[in-house]
Amino acid sequence: MNSKVIIFDTTLRDGEQALQASLSVKEKLQIALSLEKSGIDVIEVGFPISSPGDFKSVQTISKNIKDSRICSLARCVEKDIDAAGQAMSSSDSFRIHIFLATSVLHMESKLRKNFNEIIDMAVFSVKKALRYTDDIEFSCEDASRTTIDNLCRIVEKLINSGVKTINIPDTVGYTIPNEISYIIKNLFERVPNIHKSIISVHCHDDLGMAVGNSISAIQAGARQIEGTINGIGERAGNTALEEVIMAIKVREDILGVSTNINHKEIYRTSQIISQICNMPIPANKAIVGSNAFAHSSGIHQDGVLKNRKNYEIIDPSTIGLKEVKLNLTSRSGRAAVKYYMDEMGYTSSDYNIDELYTAFLKLADKKGQVFDYDLEALAFINKQQDQPEYFSLKFFSVQSISNGLSTASVKLLCGKEIHTESSTTSNGPVDAIYQALNRITHFPIILQKFQLVAKGKGKDALGQVDILVEYEKRKFHGIGLATDIIESSAQAMVNVLNNIWKAREVNKKLKILKHFKKK
Repeated sequence: MNSKVIIFDTTLRDGEQALQASLSVKEKLQIALSLEKSGIDVIEVGFPISSPGDFKSVQTISKNIKDSRICSLARCVEKDIDAAGQAMSSSDSFRIHIFLATSVLHMESKLRKNFNEIIDMAVFSVKKALRYTDDIEFSCEDASRTTIDNLCRIVEKLINSGVKTINIPDTVGYTIPNEISYIIKNLFERVPNIHKSIISVHCHDDLGMAVGNSISAIQAGARQIEGTINGIGERAGNTALEEVIMAIKVREDILGVSTNINHKEIYRTSQIISQICNMPIPANKAIVGSNAFAHSSGIHQDGVLKNRKNYEIIDPSTIGLKEVKLNLTSRSGRAAVKYYMDEMGYTSSDYNIDELYTAFLKLADKKGQVFDYDLEALAFINKQQDQPEYFSLKFFSVQSISNGLSTASVKLLCGKEIHTESSTTSNGPVDAIYQALNRITHFPIILQKFQLVAKGKGKDALGQVDILVEYEKRKFHGIGLATDIIESSAQAMVNVLNNIWKAREVNKKLKILKHFKKK
């Protein structure tokens, strides 16, 4: 049996159905190009008959994608099939994906047809589609709730009609792994012409088993897996392709199959799709979540630093992720603290690890998460962190007009002196405040990330602003929390400015120490 598993991505079709707003043609093309670069075998780019916009996007993508096979969806309706064929006509090779429900429930309550009529509709539609391409895929919608006798019967008819790929969808996410394995094995045992087609599965995640079902299907003989990047899709979503792909790679010893995927593009593609679709990735999401390669437990951090394989089954670089994240929290041990100090270029003779670790735990209990620049401050400036912050926002005023200019005035306490500055910009009130603060501090910072999250509900909800800036090739975090989002934005920047100031003070002190050491 073929050891290659075909990866069929339906992010632009099934995935888009779950979005609050439709994607533009430009956005869809950007996603398609990213999927192509990732080595996706088949990209289902839309449902052309559904709207003129979808027809145009399928047409545009078909003209630009060369390395992956383009596919679009059609019901067993002549105009659907014509639209699919015409939309993809500029592509050198493409697939038409036809679907029709086969379960008794769907036949009786939705289609009002008997099974013989379903077979006739399916065979007629396949013959129609073959006028456009010889690459036809047929999905037996709700296959997991179709009787095995009926399923075997229609699959045999479809293959004889010229279908190259038979898809067995778990349309409502009802199946569990041993059930889908039973279905696939029965098809191989009972359908005499099964060797002439590729068996595919399309699993939904309503019971959280989409990936497990897909892996079980592979073990039973399926050689195409359908799903989406990040698992986006109808209801609870689709099979998360990045999880299946990495399961195949990591457990090749058990599964005995492989893919054509460029694994180093997985993380980048995931991020692109998350941003374009406005679908945040949960922190604990397997493979691509922000915590997937993060370690907070002191025991785990120590183990990872000694040998990554102790607590990581995947090398982060395999998916294109360069950094391993050790979260500095009150659960961290000395090994993680020393690791960060080493990363910043300090040797054990520069500081006392016992004193630093004691001060670190106190700060971690108070602050929650500690960063590398906090460690510097603990080691070389104010060990107990009881001193007041250098910068403190005393007053701000903002005037903003829609589609016009925003003006901000701020009073900032710098040590013992108050400085006042103002700024006018066309980029909104937050940018106006940030520019005014920058005119006071003159720190050459670059804002890399700005995130606003509502804490609570209603008029009393707090707006938490998290920002990330770059200063002299180092990254600094800042957090602000207030009912007024402009105030929380300002607080976040002042938080960053204080962190930068501490780092600068550390640098000054170290230069003095090095000067005296030389003498």
